[in-house]
Amino acid sequence: MLDQGAPPQDKRTAAPASPGVAARLMRRKPVERLVAEGGQGEGGTLRRSLGLWQLTMISIGATLGTGIFVVLGEAVPKAGPAVVLSFVIAGLTALFSALSYAELAGTIPVSGSSYSYAYATMGELIAWVCGWCLLLEYGVSVAAVAVGWGEYLNELLDGTIGVTIPDALSAPPGDGGVFNLPALIVVLLAMAFLLGGAKESARANTIMVCVKIAALILFCAVGFMGFKSGNYAHFMPLGMGGVSAAGATLFFSYIGFDAASTAGEEAKNAQRDLPRAIMLSLVIVTALYVLVATVAVGAKPWRTFEDSEAALAQIMTDVTGQSFWGTLLAFCAVIAIASVVLTVLYGQTRILFAMSRDGLVPKVFARVHPKTGAPRANTVIVSLFCGVLAAAIPLGQLADATSIGTLFAFALVNVAVVVLRRTRPDMKRTFRVPLSWVLPALGFVCCAWMMFSLSAVTWVVFGVWMAVGLVFYFGYGHRRSRLATAEDDAVVAEK
Repeated sequence: MLDQGAPPQDKRTAAPASPGVAARLMRRKPVERLVAEGGQGEGGTLRRSLGLWQLTMISIGATLGTGIFVVLGEAVPKAGPAVVLSFVIAGLTALFSALSYAELAGTIPVSGSSYSYAYATMGELIAWVCGWCLLLEYGVSVAAVAVGWGEYLNELLDGTIGVTIPDALSAPPGDGGVFNLPALIVVLLAMAFLLGGAKESARANTIMVCVKIAALILFCAVGFMGFKSGNYAHFMPLGMGGVSAAGATLFFSYIGFDAASTAGEEAKNAQRDLPRAIMLSLVIVTALYVLVATVAVGAKPWRTFEDSEAALAQIMTDVTGQSFWGTLLAFCAVIAIASVVLTVLYGQTRILFAMSRDGLVPKVFARVHPKTGAPRANTVIVSLFCGVLAAAIPLGQLADATSIGTLFAFALVNVAVVVLRRTRPDMKRTFRVPLSWVLPALGFVCCAWMMFSLSAVTWVVFGVWMAVGLVFYFGYGHRRSRLATAEDDAVVAEK
């Protein structure tokens, strides 16, 4: 029987209700929890073995490569000699976002990069969108870079043994080929290095970065001998629209400076070294880009850059009249672009590692090998996917698709800085973006402007990509998220 003297039960407080759909989409992961889980995977932990030098080399390795060795040939016909200005505009856009990345990397030093920053500030749905864009940035750019590697491999083979790989096996469908075998090979080589562990991969990357910096300095020294001021006579033949379009394409050249932020759980002193590595790498890369572009356009009339995917090697051969210099640069480019594949592939696996740990993608991506401290299954799956993509899709389409995904993720990072400043002003920050919200706002505007400079086809591809991502999130991640399961368990326990 009911106790007649007992007060009536309030049905509204008898058992807590499950959070509504909107609340579940906007749930945020506490910064303290993100940091506490650092390095923890399924069956093992990532090892903290990277210092400032290695982190800087990772960012330079991921950035300095295909953009200047290959994409320059696509950008010059869009802007003419003003491509130098396009590099500066793209660099400034990257700089605003780099400042935001530096602040967040020092505050939230984890492997998820902007995905984790968004999770802590704007909620799970926005974090998923950001992570999905990062898959486009890193995963697709690996494929795009690998395509460029094959172009320089052919230049090298032609200059050394007088043989080239047939178009059927060195170009993707749509570019006169059937299957781009070199692109697949370089991805598999990078996979082999990554399976050995982060420290071993960083050592190999450092050697390759030193080689490519030396190669670009050599190019400037040789190319300057053929410099003709007349090539700059009509500086902006296609107007500011051409400069903007080239800048959007060249932004692909800056993708990767944020790679150090994906190493947050393998850095020895992440809060101190990550901001420094991000800013230092961007300064070095931008200086080299502007210098190389200035010399290249001065040594070669801009109209002759059309369909020139190994432009720098060709310039060295034309200036000296000897094939040796072009062959030497092609050799350096083969090494340089391979380091981009290695470091960008590394970043991709670490982002998936973080997303898997949060339950948004399958657990296989968070499994860590106890001996090497590397996510082996993750590395193999991502490498095979990127290798097949590189072998089947043309470079131009890949580069633009990568740029739009990156710009969207960067825009969100600029917003995340402002949000975290307002919601957690007391948090320790080893680096702070100057001028409070002004520079992040400029970064957001620049990213949006460059996104709208891309072609309609690129926007269609981006729209389809995002639609697929949302289907996957609502079909898998939304229900399996660790935050979601923790909320459900709490509701059941209180009932």
